[in-house]
Amino acid sequence: MIPLYEKSINTLELPAVLQSLAACAVSAEAKEQCRKLLPVNDPDDVRELQEQTSAACRLVTLKGTPGFADVKEVAMSLDRADRGGCLTTTELLRIAGVLRSARLVKAYADGTESTCLDSLFFDLTGNRYLEDRITGSILSEDEISDSASPELADIRRHMRVQSARVKDSLQKIISSPAYSKYLREPIITLRSDRYVVPVKSEYKNEIPGLIHDVSSSGGTFFVEPMSVVNANNALRELLLKEQKEIERILAEFSAEAASHRENIERDYRTLITLDVIFAKARLSFDMKACPPEIRTDGSLELKRARHPLIDRKTVVPISVRLGSDFDTMVITGPNTGGKTVSLKTIGLLTLMAECGLHIPADDGSYISVFETVLADIGDEQSIEQSLSTFSSHMKNIVEIVEICDKDSLVLFDELGAGTDPAEGAALAIAIIEFCRKMGARVAATTHYAELKVYAICTDGVINASCEFDVETLQPTYKLLIGIPGKSNAFAISRRLGLDEQIIESAKSTVNENDRDFEDVLNQLDAQRQQMEQAKIEAERMRLEMEKTKQKSDEYYQQIKKEHDRAVEIARKDAKEILDDARRTANQVYDELKILRKQVQDSVDAQNVNERQAELRRSLNEAEKKLYDGKEPQKRAEPSRPVQTGDTVELLSHGGTRGTVLSIAEDGTLTLQMGIMKVKAKPDEVALVETNEQKQRKAAKESTRSFQTATVSSEVDLRGMNAEEAISVLSLFLDNAWRGHLQTVRIIHGKGTGVLRKAVHQYLKNEKNVKNYRLGVYGEGEDGVTIADFR
Repeated sequence: MIPLYEKSINTLELPAVLQSLAACAVSAEAKEQCRKLLPVNDPDDVRELQEQTSAACRLVTLKGTPGFADVKEVAMSLDRADRGGCLTTTELLRIAGVLRSARLVKAYADGTESTCLDSLFFDLTGNRYLEDRITGSILSEDEISDSASPELADIRRHMRVQSARVKDSLQKIISSPAYSKYLREPIITLRSDRYVVPVKSEYKNEIPGLIHDVSSSGGTFFVEPMSVVNANNALRELLLKEQKEIERILAEFSAEAASHRENIERDYRTLITLDVIFAKARLSFDMKACPPEIRTDGSLELKRARHPLIDRKTVVPISVRLGSDFDTMVITGPNTGGKTVSLKTIGLLTLMAECGLHIPADDGSYISVFETVLADIGDEQSIEQSLSTFSSHMKNIVEIVEICDKDSLVLFDELGAGTDPAEGAALAIAIIEFCRKMGARVAATTHYAELKVYAICTDGVINASCEFDVETLQPTYKLLIGIPGKSNAFAISRRLGLDEQIIESAKSTVNENDRDFEDVLNQLDAQRQQMEQAKIEAERMRLEMEKTKQKSDEYYQQIKKEHDRAVEIARKDAKEILDDARRTANQVYDELKILRKQVQDSVDAQNVNERQAELRRSLNEAEKKLYDGKEPQKRAEPSRPVQTGDTVELLSHGGTRGTVLSIAEDGTLTLQMGIMKVKAKPDEVALVETNEQKQRKAAKESTRSFQTATVSSEVDLRGMNAEEAISVLSLFLDNAWRGHLQTVRIIHGKGTGVLRKAVHQYLKNEKNVKNYRLGVYGEGEDGVTIADFR
């Protein structure tokens, strides 16, 4: 890599982003690889890296992140095992961890849609047999399971027996009154893997045996009585046999791991690669980033791009483009206005994309792949190297102009600064022109007015500025393309309280052309602000119109559906009426033929008249259906007995209505009909219900029907504790009673009977419950209770 390119990568702070990426990785090796990532210069490789990151993002969204916690370095261990070495329990557990991770990560990809990561998942092989053997035999770094081998299990069984014998012998000694006064404590302890008893120093010769240790104070000797020496020796032999068997087991596992070395190492490398890819996905989520489109024409556009190292709560997004309708951008504006941050954002996001990282910008952003991103940013003056600010910048610029070409993105910060303004401006213009002739894409920041004029007068070069709010004396950090920036020195000084005479005196010394140029900039800025306000208002109105249009379309579709539904219903009803009329007409025609024949045969005239009358009734009914579509309604039966104040119809007087004044004991009604009072029997009148009465009745019946239909007759309390169950049961019984249910079924399960007792106790005190019982065969037996309401 070119040293200046590497220096530019550090200047643009890519290592800080890669450090954040490393924090998203899990395994130590993956973290190290994240820190060492370098930009890729091949467009196809960059697209592949971006696709891998996008695929990982989709998988994380669907299934979460795969586990890489057990992926630890195993290459050195496998190499030693391959050369015949015996691995430790820690090393074997690491190998088992890699095999387990390979198996689980491969299973993670099962059942998902095909992605560009499929080949990596397919490369994982795992080895369930070796994994289970290691994890089943090695319980921890310090413990081997008895099941590791039959020989080890037999040795440990004998060890337990022998240990019990030694302890029994020592227990007799410490329990004996003859020896109790010699002991510091009546306990059995271990020294050098041999069972001993603590003896007071003054009685060390009273108990014959071997001294294995002395306390730090010298007051206690740990003695192995002679009576247990042989038993301890036998136990020691078993310990040596155990250690030898463990070493044999570890050697066997090491040899088996060595025989699968290639597969295990390939799994390890693949897991590390996947860990890095999923780390990129996690960083993408953390930064709320999006994949950019990768181009090769040297153009880039970043929409609402954010510098990834600035707090998301405070960073101001910028939108910037380069290489499409212009190849060079000159950024001007006051100090601390965001010029350098804008420059770094362009370079850093380009490098991030070339590393396969998503960039913190909105959808629709794109970048081109550059072979080199060359940046001269910051003040690198050095006393040791006798470099001034200008010299330090020029040293970098000399290297940039030597290597820049059509595949380079060149970033200059404060180009031409640190020397005479006239010479610096001329030199800056010449440097930019040289880089443009070499085909490079250039972005530069400056304070020189000459460069603003150069950008206005030169094709392919555009001005840009970082907005500054003079009222608050604060930069807004917004990048405005097409607008040259202002230093705002006079406005800032006035705002800070500098004497007006001094400001006016300073203005008078400014060249007239410079004043005119600043006035033009002020006018342009005022027009820009007006246009932005108009644009914002137009956008707001456009969004409102879109919402209104959407609502209108939805309303139109709804009306159209209702209209189509009504037309379909009317068409169906009309068809039924026409079919009915057609059938009736056919019947009339047939009947007329029969009548005609009967008349010809001198049939009884009376019979003919009756048949004709019946036909006329049929025709009338068919005609009524044709025009009305409804059957004539019959008088409904009274819904209740007649009461005083009701309105009734007197059937014998053609339906004349009257009001009931009183009802006698024998049921005779006294009616007020106009100015007359009439008496009538109950069967001579018909109750007339007003519309209001009918509506109240219909509403009552509808409510009762709805309650009955919507209330469930069964509740399931299984899995609840008594308190939860009673709360649910109380609400259920209240709804069932209001819904006019007669019987309900309460499921409480059999279990321990606690829930059943709580339910029965509650039902016993419920006033609306008439009785309750356990279910019978077919109802749920003892697992349910049937309750009846009063």
